[in-house]
Amino acid sequence: MMKPLPQDPNRPRLIEVDAETAGQRIDNFLFSRLKGVPKSHVYRILRTGQVRINGGRSKAQQRLNEGDVVRIPPLRLAEAPEAGIPTPWLENRILHEDEDLLVVNKPAGMAVHGGSGLRFGVIEGLRAAREDARFLELVHRLDRDTSGCLLIAKRRSALRQLHEQFRGEGVDKTYLALFSGVWARRRQVVDAPLLKNVLQSGERMVKISSEGKAAITEFRRLEPLSGATLVEARPVTGRTHQIRVHARSLGHPLAGDERYGDPSLNQDFRQRGLKRMFLHAATLAFTHPRNGREIRVEAPLEPDLQDFLSAVRPRG
Repeated sequence: MMKPLPQDPNRPRLIEVDAETAGQRIDNFLFSRLKGVPKSHVYRILRTGQVRINGGRSKAQQRLNEGDVVRIPPLRLAEAPEAGIPTPWLENRILHEDEDLLVVNKPAGMAVHGGSGLRFGVIEGLRAAREDARFLELVHRLDRDTSGCLLIAKRRSALRQLHEQFRGEGVDKTYLALFSGVWARRRQVVDAPLLKNVLQSGERMVKISSEGKAAITEFRRLEPLSGATLVEARPVTGRTHQIRVHARSLGHPLAGDERYGDPSLNQDFRQRGLKRMFLHAATLAFTHPRNGREIRVEAPLEPDLQDFLSAVRPRG
C-alpha cells in the first residue's frame, strides 16, 4: 500500500511502491504524481540527486520494485493545470472507460504526449483533469494529425498486458483514410518492410527498405470520390507512419499528408476544404486485461472530415 504523503509542503514526500506500480520507470512515476511540475524540472531533480530510491540516487530510466521507498523533495506545485491544457473537452471525448483502462477519441492536431517543443498532449491533459488518478499511461501512439481511438491504461498491470497484445496479434485496428486519386482495386495487401530514420531536426522519416522491420497493411476500397478514394486500412503490424508510407507506395498518398503526400494534390484538397491529413483511427478491438472479454470501440468520423467527404462526393 502507498504510504500517506506528508501534508507539510516543506518536507519531503516518502512513497512506498506497491505491486501495481512496480516495474514503472522513476521518471514516469514522478510525472504522474507531480502534476503541474514541468518535465524539465522533474529531470533536474533526478539529475541532481534530489530524488532518492531507498536512500540512493537514481537515473531517469531506473525501474521501481515493490517495496521501494521513493523520496521526493518538497516542490511548489501549480495551483491549477498548466495554461493551455484543454482538459474539460478531453473528458467529453471518452468513448469507453472502466477501472482498468479508457479509450479517448483523440482530436487531430493534438500530440499524444508533450515534448519536442510541445507543452502538452492528450496524456498530460487527462492527468491534469484527473488530479487524483494514481496511474495514467499511453498504451500506444497515434500521429499528431491522426484522430480517433487512443487507448490509455489506468493500472500498471493493465498496461503490461495490453502491451503484450499490441506486440502480438491480439489487437485489431481499422482506420478510415483518403487516397489521393482514383484507386481501381477493391483490396490489396502491402507487405513491405519499413526503416525509420531520425533527422537532425528530430523529425522522423520512414521509407520502405529491406533493412527495415516487417510491415503489413490491408487496404479495402470503400467509396470512389471526385479525385480521391475512401479506403479502410487495417495495419497488421504497428510501425511508425505505416499506413502513410504504404499508401504512397501504391501511388496514392493520403490526402493532406504534408510529409509523404503530393504537394500539388494537397494544395487542391486544401482549396476544396480539407485542412489536415485524412486519417482516422475508426475502430479498436482488444481483449480486456482483467476479465478476458472482447472490447470493441468505435470513434465517429470527425465533422470536418464528414463535411469534406460530402463536398467531394460525385453529384447526381
